[in-house]
Amino acid sequence: MNTFIIAEIGINHNGDLKLAKKLIDTGVIAGCNAVKFQKRTIDKVYNKEMLDSPRQSPWGTTQREQKEGLEFKQEDYEVINNYCKEKGIEWFASAWDIDSQIFLRQFNLKYNKVASAMLTNISFIEEVASEGRYTFISTGMSVYDEIDRTIEVFKKKNCPFELMHCNSTYPMANDDANLKMIQKLSERYDCKVGYSGHETGTLVSICAVAAGATSIERHITMDKTLYGSDQKASIEPYELCLLVREIREVERLMGTGDKILSEAELAVKAKLRG
Repeated sequence: MNTFIIAEIGINHNGDLKLAKKLIDTGVIAGCNAVKFQKRTIDKVYNKEMLDSPRQSPWGTTQREQKEGLEFKQEDYEVINNYCKEKGIEWFASAWDIDSQIFLRQFNLKYNKVASAMLTNISFIEEVASEGRYTFISTGMSVYDEIDRTIEVFKKKNCPFELMHCNSTYPMANDDANLKMIQKLSERYDCKVGYSGHETGTLVSICAVAAGATSIERHITMDKTLYGSDQKASIEPYELCLLVREIREVERLMGTGDKILSEAELAVKAKLRG
């Protein structure tokens, strides 16, 4: 088993390319398979009333200024694309609207991601599935009927996918992990099922691998005290390194499932059974 590990940068870069590069480096050093961002077209995702409402942030006093401060521009994504190629790590992004999904196509990314918030937006789902790229689909806040409809689209479009068990609270209480859902989703939909976590620490994510998760996605940050709504549900560099190391150890410990006597056990058998 080779768990696909995604370091979710999301919006924890705070609109700062230097910080984004540090987070990419963190993913590389830890041994992750990919890093992931989030892409939004502000005026498509949020209405004017909301954007004009007050919100204090490093970028100003309105929701619009805060949202725009967190968004990278075309030239920023070109830098990210080139930097990830230079560092030898895959990158992709979860789009929060169709325009953002179309925007991402120019980079010919290997993977797509459907965020839990977008799972019931069928017009968006059809747009993603039409690309035919391997897609990770988070299932937070979703009931079976909603997941059924999304998977029906992916199957109709013949687009490969992997579900991700998820609880969309930030941070998630460990008691809400419900990791048995990984196997249930796998059995119901006959597909790979990963885990997208928002808990503090690494224990739940490590247990998710033992429970059968084929991918792990965790938000990462350089410092949990930085500005941002996702920072506290993220893990810092030392935790990410620990997580990757422990996941690889769990993979080794889980073995093959075949009943094979090792050389050491055969020697004990010869001694105790004669």
